Amino acid sequence: MNPLLAAENVSHHYPVHRGLVQKRFVRAVDDVTFDVRAGETLGLVGESGCGKSTLGRVLVRLLQPSRGSILFGGTDVTRLRGRALHQYRRQVQMIFQDPFASLNPRMNVHEIIAEPLHNFSIATGSAADRIVRKTLETCGLPASSADRYPHEFSGGQRQRIGIARALALRPSFIVCDEPVSALDVSIQAQIVNLLVDLRREFGLTYLFIAHDLAVVRYISSRVAVMYLGRIVEIAPTDLIYRAPAHPYTKVLLSSVPLPDPAAERQRTSIPLLGELPSPLSPPTGCKFHTRCPWAQFPICRDVEPSLREFAPGQAAACHFAGSIPAGLITRGGRASLS
Repeated sequence: MNPLLAAENVSHHYPVHRGLVQKRFVRAVDDVTFDVRAGETLGLVGESGCGKSTLGRVLVRLLQPSRGSILFGGTDVTRLRGRALHQYRRQVQMIFQDPFASLNPRMNVHEIIAEPLHNFSIATGSAADRIVRKTLETCGLPASSADRYPHEFSGGQRQRIGIARALALRPSFIVCDEPVSALDVSIQAQIVNLLVDLRREFGLTYLFIAHDLAVVRYISSRVAVMYLGRIVEIAPTDLIYRAPAHPYTKVLLSSVPLPDPAAERQRTSIPLLGELPSPLSPPTGCKFHTRCPWAQFPICRDVEPSLREFAPGQAAACHFAGSIPAGLITRGGRASLS
C-alpha cells in the first residue's frame, strides 16, 4: 500500500542564543523517517520532551522543517507556498492537546467551526450553518450548542468542538496531538471511541500522539516509538506490544500496569537509568546508551545505529535489535558480558 504521507530525514532545530553571537540548536526532531498509510492510525509515543508534538506541527506545516522532505500524495509539501500550501492545509488538520486553550473564547461554537469553511471558501451563510450543525451532531453534540461559547462546556465537550472544527473541512489526514491527555479517564474512552468511529465513517488517516500506551494500543494499527528527537522503533501494534525490539520500548512497556493482578505480580519492571539528556547536547552514538540497561561499549557510545528493518514490518534503531546477545547479563543497572 502506498503511503498517504511520508517523512524523509525530517529535522526541526530550535535556535538558542547565548550572548550576542553564539548560537546553539535544540534538536527537537532529528533526522526522522517514517510513513503513514492511507486509512491507518499510526501511534506516536515517547516521554515528554522527546519531540512528538513538534513533529506533528512540522507535518501540518505549522512549523517549517530545518531539513528533510514531507511527501503528501507524492508532493513535497515543504516546498509549497501560497495557494498550494493553503490547499494542503485543507487536507491536513490538527486536534490539539488542550481543548480550552485551542478555542477562541470570544467566538461561539458556530463561529469556531464555520471559520475554516469561510477561509477555504467552502460555504457561507445557510450552507455553512447546515455543515456546522451536522458536524456537531456527528461529533456527539446537539446542534443547539452552536450558539454557546467554549467556557460553557466541559473539557470533553470542548474537545468534541475541536474535533468538529478539524472535521468540518473533511480532511484526509489528522494529527491528534495528545487529544485525551487533559481529560478525565471516563471521558477519554468516549473521545477515543469517537475518533475510531469518525475514521471508519470518513476514511480518515490519523497520526495519534500520546504517552498513554494503553490508549495507543487500542486505537493504533502501527506504533512508532520516539526518543530524544528520533524514532527508535516502528512496528504493527500487536507485534510491538508482544515482542518489542528496542530497549527503550521494552522499558516503556514494562512500566504499563497489567489488568491481571496475578500477571502483574509475576512481572519485573525494567529500571530506566538517569534523566533524559538535553536535546541541546545529545549523547554521541546511540542516544539511549546513557540510560540503557543493556548498553555495550564502545559500540553503543560511539556508533549511532540506523533505523533498520530486522523483521517483516518491524524496524528498530539498535545494534542488538530484537534480542540481547547470548551471554549478556545486567549488573548494577549496566550490561556486561558474562
